[in-house]
Amino acid sequence: MARTRLHLTTLVAALFCSLVGTARPARAEDVVRLGNLKFAHYGAVSYMTQLGSKCGIKVEERMFAKGPDVMQALIAGALDVGATASEAAISARAGGASIYIVAGFAKGGARLLARPGAGIKKVADLKGKKVGVTRGGIQEILLIAELAKAGLSYSDRSGKDVFLQYLAFADLNQALQGGDLDAIMQSEPQSSQALAKGFGVEILKPYDTPIGSPIRTLVMTEKFYKEKRAVAQKLMSCFVMSTRGFIADPKLASRYVRETLFKGQVSEAEFDAGIANAPYSYDITPQHIQATADLMVKFGVGKLKKAPVATEFVKTDLLEAAKKSLGVK
Repeated sequence: MARTRLHLTTLVAALFCSLVGTARPARAEDVVRLGNLKFAHYGAVSYMTQLGSKCGIKVEERMFAKGPDVMQALIAGALDVGATASEAAISARAGGASIYIVAGFAKGGARLLARPGAGIKKVADLKGKKVGVTRGGIQEILLIAELAKAGLSYSDRSGKDVFLQYLAFADLNQALQGGDLDAIMQSEPQSSQALAKGFGVEILKPYDTPIGSPIRTLVMTEKFYKEKRAVAQKLMSCFVMSTRGFIADPKLASRYVRETLFKGQVSEAEFDAGIANAPYSYDITPQHIQATADLMVKFGVGKLKKAPVATEFVKTDLLEAAKKSLGVK
C-alpha cells in the first residue's frame, strides 16, 4: 500500500511539473519602434499600429514635426523604422548614416498655392514675391527646381528675385491666410484645406521637374534590417496589408486619418482632395532616389558634397517578398 501511495505521489508530481512547464507565458510580441509625421498620406504607415497583432508584432508610433527629426531619431537608435520624404533619407545616407530605403508609401503630396489677389498665375509671377516653404523638405527641392526652371533667383535674404520664408508646415497656411506670404509650397492635407477655405489658389502641382511625382519613403536602420530580419519582414507584411487596405477601402482610410490622426480637424472633402494629390503606394526605385539626390546636389539642398549612390541603400527585397506572399502586384 505504501509503495502504491508513493507511486501515485510520483505520478502527481510529474503531472504537476508537466503542467507548470506548459503553462509558461507565451513569448511577447516583437516591438517595432516607428517614427511618423502627421500628414494625410502618412496614414497607411500609422495604421500599422492597428494591424501589428495580426502580423505578430507590436508597432509603437512616435510623431515628429518633420522628416529630418525622424531621421535623427533613427540615426540615434531610438527608432527601427521611419516615414519621411526622400530628401531626409538621402541627406542621412550622404552623411554616412547606416539606413536603407525599403518602400515608397505615397506619391505627390505637394502644391504651390498663392494668396488670392496676389496676381500670381504662374511660377514666373513669383518675381518680387515672398514665398513660404519648410526647410529641408521635399517641398523645398520642388520649389527651387520650379524657380530655377522659370529662371528666377531665390534666397532667404534680400537681393534675389524671390524671397524665401522658411516656416513649419503647420505655420504656412496661417501666414498665407494672414497676408504675410504671397505664396507657399505646401503638403497635404494642408494645401487642400487652404483651397477649401478660400485663402489659397492653386498655381501648380510641381511634378514637372526631373524628380517627377515625389515618393515618400519608408526607411529602416541597417541594424534592424540585418539583425532582426524576421521581424523586419513581419513589419513589411504589415505595411503591405495596411496600404492594401487603405487603397481598397477609401472610407477606412478617411475615417482613420480624420478621426485618429487629425482628431476631426480635417473634413471628409479635404481628406479626399488631399489623397487625390497624394495617393497611397508601395514601390520605390533607385532611379527615382538618384534623380532626387542629384537635384539636391545641383541646388544645394541639404548641403551635400556629392550624391550618394541609390543602388547601395535602396533595398526592396523585403517589400517584394511581402507583396508576393499577400498577392499584391
